[in-house]
Amino acid sequence: MQTVYLDNAATTRIETRVLQEMLPFLESEYGNASSIHQMGRATNVAVEEAREKIARAIGASPSEIIFTSGGTESNNAVIKGVVKATGKKHIVTSRIEHHAVLHPIQYGRKDGLRATYLDVKPHGCVTAEQVRDAITEETGLVSLMHVNNEIGSINPIAEIAAVCNEKGVLLHSDTVQSTGKLPVNVDELGVDFLSISGHKIHGPKGVGVLYVRDGSPWKSWMEGGSQERRRRGGTLNVPGIVGLGKAVEIATTEMEQNTAHLEELSTLLVSGLKDAFPDLIAFNGCPDRGVPYIINCSFPLDEERSLDGEMLLLNLDIEGICVSNGSACTSGAVEASHVLTALGMVTPTAKSSVRFSLSKYNTKEEMTRVVASLKNIIDRMMKSQPA
Repeated sequence: MQTVYLDNAATTRIETRVLQEMLPFLESEYGNASSIHQMGRATNVAVEEAREKIARAIGASPSEIIFTSGGTESNNAVIKGVVKATGKKHIVTSRIEHHAVLHPIQYGRKDGLRATYLDVKPHGCVTAEQVRDAITEETGLVSLMHVNNEIGSINPIAEIAAVCNEKGVLLHSDTVQSTGKLPVNVDELGVDFLSISGHKIHGPKGVGVLYVRDGSPWKSWMEGGSQERRRRGGTLNVPGIVGLGKAVEIATTEMEQNTAHLEELSTLLVSGLKDAFPDLIAFNGCPDRGVPYIINCSFPLDEERSLDGEMLLLNLDIEGICVSNGSACTSGAVEASHVLTALGMVTPTAKSSVRFSLSKYNTKEEMTRVVASLKNIIDRMMKSQPA
């Protein structure tokens, strides 16, 4: 049975052209990019070429690109680096941010960091007016993701940036789920910082980017080396950086055709699910402000009961279909997604959620197979439900 992979918001299959670009730097061109000998200079040239590709793709200057280990490091670096540089300890964010934003803020409480969490009910978006009302004289940073990784809602980052600029407050956006999939231009969005991760766009794992606008108050939060102009110590991951540069280049160049393909798949999947479960399914997120490549739905039976989401996932997995539900397993207990509960969803419904996240490699035939498999699974589960 061939596997249907629909968990691309978690990670993606590496693009063959990306792997081919990386291979020489895993085999023959293995010099340290900080070394001054010929092998080091050769890998340094490759790093700078990748930096230029990424800068060009997002409308930035190469000097504004810092290579990191991924989105989590980039998000941590922004939050800690801005506090370190400005001394301001109030952050405006939302409750549906990635944990790579939420956890550093929570951890910072011990040092006096405070946060205002904007309401996102019922569809997972914030407004510029909410941001305006939340900013105070002590606000050092607004951090709001561009596209939510669980429900696909899109925040109006450019509108929020206008407010931040007016108030003199720095703006960071986690664009891990949008760069390479939606148009992302740092000047059009108006951000001071943004985060990118390679493995979400058919690049390698363990590499990402932190964009820092020239002149923005920010200090490195990592010590131990002079790499990246003393902004991020540590030996550069040359194969990963080369792969990330190629992945960004391919994704931005082929964005229009990929988007058309994903919209076709999304329409087919959503219509199939609606037809199969007309009285059972509920779609989560913003109906008119969402991306086509993330579809999140729940299966509530009534106001207090829903189908078992974990059982749905396990049965789909048995049939060779890989999806997720956004829940976290802590000490053996499955917890409802913090994103869905922040939308005001009751816990049983949140636990019944399924996230389908698509990529350019998915097909129309796979969408049809998923609907048919899910129909069989849910029909079996419904028969076992108490009256």
